[in-house]
Amino acid sequence: MHRSAWPLALLLPLAAAPAGAQNWLQYTSEQDRFRIYTPGEFQVEEISFDSEYRATFPARVYSYEEDAGNRFSVTVVDYTDSLRIHTERARTEADYLLYWEVDIRASVAYAAANIRSRGGEIVYDAYHYIDRVEGHQLHMVNPDETRTYAAIYLHDSHLYIVEATVAPGTPPPGQFQQSLEFIDENGGRIRYQNFAEAIKVRGAPSGRNLDTQAD
Repeated sequence: MHRSAWPLALLLPLAAAPAGAQNWLQYTSEQDRFRIYTPGEFQVEEISFDSEYRATFPARVYSYEEDAGNRFSVTVVDYTDSLRIHTERARTEADYLLYWEVDIRASVAYAAANIRSRGGEIVYDAYHYIDRVEGHQLHMVNPDETRTYAAIYLHDSHLYIVEATVAPGTPPPGQFQQSLEFIDENGGRIRYQNFAEAIKVRGAPSGRNLDTQAD
């Protein structure tokens, strides 16, 4: 099954990847419901994540660093409690209740903006998807000539930020990002078959009486 439209320049070097790449392990997080191949065992850290609308959400960072300095991570931000968090803020900060859903929907764009703000040269910046879960992908050359490959997805009110930063001359870590899977409560891989139509509810026209029936 076609999973995503990856840049050709990223996929071709995989054929020349070192033999050690075959020793990667498949890491599963039942708590955050994803699987991914990594070159080593992740260390897991719980953090707080500040959203675009300045709310604080729980998150976990799964990370591994090789001796050569190559770094691999998956950050998962849990937005499922957004309504409660913004409701509590609204008691002291006017209008913040309006943003609980926007904060979730805008999270991919916000994460991408944070990566761009680091100051590297962006060489790829485009829409992306895995198993029809929509997201965004960026490739960036950092000031120290290392390269960062990032992919960001929003699934079931969880934001997944997949990043690999590798030394100059290192093959792009396509195996790391391309192997990401979302899983259900039984550990089964989730595959979406079709893009669903976005469902929106049109509000009443401004100035119109809501009790008035159309002819």
